[in-house]
Amino acid sequence: MRLIGPQTFAKCASKAKPLPLLLSLAIGLGVRFLVPKPIEISSQAWNLLSIFLSTIAGLVLSPLPVGAWAFLGLTAAVLTKTLTFAAAFGAFTNEVIWLIVISFFFARGFVKTGLGDRVATYFVKWLGKSTLGLSYGLTISEAMIAPAMPSTTARAGGVFLPIIKSLAIAGGSSPNDSTSRKLGSFLVLSQFQSAGNSSALFLTAAAQNLLCLKLAEELGVKIASPWVSWFKAASLPAIIALLVTPYLLYKIFPPETKDTPDAPALAAKKLEQMGPVTRNEWVMVGTMLLAVSLWVFG
Repeated sequence: MRLIGPQTFAKCASKAKPLPLLLSLAIGLGVRFLVPKPIEISSQAWNLLSIFLSTIAGLVLSPLPVGAWAFLGLTAAVLTKTLTFAAAFGAFTNEVIWLIVISFFFARGFVKTGLGDRVATYFVKWLGKSTLGLSYGLTISEAMIAPAMPSTTARAGGVFLPIIKSLAIAGGSSPNDSTSRKLGSFLVLSQFQSAGNSSALFLTAAAQNLLCLKLAEELGVKIASPWVSWFKAASLPAIIALLVTPYLLYKIFPPETKDTPDAPALAAKKLEQMGPVTRNEWVMVGTMLLAVSLWVFG
């Protein structure tokens, strides 16, 4: 069975970056042929280690797109008979892995449809008259979309960082200069801390939560109704942290600008520019509610 056809291989090769490609391959080949293999380690395990190190190096150096490079590493493990086909692709039958993949599709949907941006902008409009209120508005909106957007990076970087940047610049606070402490630094730090709290609140708010659940199952710990059980266990500390964190940061790392009277007006103007809720956003809302309902009651 051919894992990669000639046309696919040629297309990948044409996009390769020569120097990162050579370095990534050299690391794996160097470990395999130049580093002495410890007696306690089998040849198969040593081969797998060399392929793994080459794959990790490629993920860092990016000679190819991440998906293509990871698949080439998997193909190398099969072609060298380091792993059987069933062992190499066994993870693709794991329901938790697919749940993580589907969850990232939802994350992309929030960004592409603009739904996450709209939700955050509404809370800026409602609570944004002061810097502290602005922080709480961003925190609450981030927690609201977290159950169906299981990537802290996607939420913080894809949705909220552009909003914070525009609010900060409008308030005369620019990154990397003396005005950053006026507003921007506080909002970024507050959002960074709050994102971690919301990720801990819901099972599906972060991919690592689902991975932890799978690792627990492999150790024999099976949890009935995992979504609900996770929420019950995490709700008290996580909700308290969500409510307290912006205020603590406001005291420990106070912004120079205390009031932001223009923020609600800017948010209202942005909502006007966005127009009414689009069909794609309604589809995203329905999909989110359906998915979370299935995770809760399924």
